[in-house]
Amino acid sequence: MNSTMTKEAILQVCKKMCEHTLMETLEIEFTDVDIENETLTASMPVTPKVHQPDGVLHGGATAALAESVGSAACYIFLDAKNFMIRGIEISANHLKSVKAGKVHATASFVHKGRTTQLWEIKVVNDEGVLISQCKLSTITLPKRS
Repeated sequence: MNSTMTKEAILQVCKKMCEHTLMETLEIEFTDVDIENETLTASMPVTPKVHQPDGVLHGGATAALAESVGSAACYIFLDAKNFMIRGIEISANHLKSVKAGKVHATASFVHKGRTTQLWEIKVVNDEGVLISQCKLSTITLPKRS
């Protein structure tokens, strides 16, 4: 991604990436980017559409939010023009349940290597309480011509 892009332009790119994808289905919206600290935040509404049968946020929906924000952060902060970036592992520790409102996921680097990266994704509720702690490992491989 062009390092001279504004915050607003980056969020527009992320919004465009969501069209006709799982992110659009789950109503994931990219809400903030911190270019200097290389973090990206997205939100997802907690409605019956993403509930478990007992009426709380499904862990799979939380993991989908985490992987979505981590993958988009890869695209923004790594060289997606020359490299293919793929997730190789995701894990999520669910700490609290949520029934309504929104959850907000912020992805940040733990390790930014040339070939592999490790992302921490914290998912919080509207009050900022930690709901899930996620980890995403990614790999960058040269694009084939």
